[in-house]
Amino acid sequence: MFKRSVAVTGKRLVSDMAQSATPMEDALRAKITEALNPTKLEIFNDSHRHAHHTAMRGVTSRESDLNRVFVTSEAFRSKMQPARHRMVYALLKDEMAQEGGIHALQLKTRTPEEEERQKQEAAEQ
Repeated sequence: MFKRSVAVTGKRLVSDMAQSATPMEDALRAKITEALNPTKLEIFNDSHRHAHHTAMRGVTSRESDLNRVFVTSEAFRSKMQPARHRMVYALLKDEMAQEGGIHALQLKTRTPEEEERQKQEAAEQ
């Protein structure tokens, strides 16, 4: 599993995604950062786990299963999970629609308070 975690404190522009080894991840990170200004953003690339699946035959993308994205953002305040997920899906619609694009996506969307509460609960266990 590949995981890249970044505590986001400001906007980060991705320069020349065509030269990147992870252009799909870079596109997701840029779009989510631009639109949602997350305080925490984790993108997990599990593509290697699914390379042997029948549906993946002939697919050359090593990023088709960036299938876990965890986002903490104020933009989710007062929104239920389905609305939060629709926000993220709307941002990533091009990456999900393109040939060889993302075909599986699991989201965890939290507000900063929900993130802090989850940390406290984990610490108590």
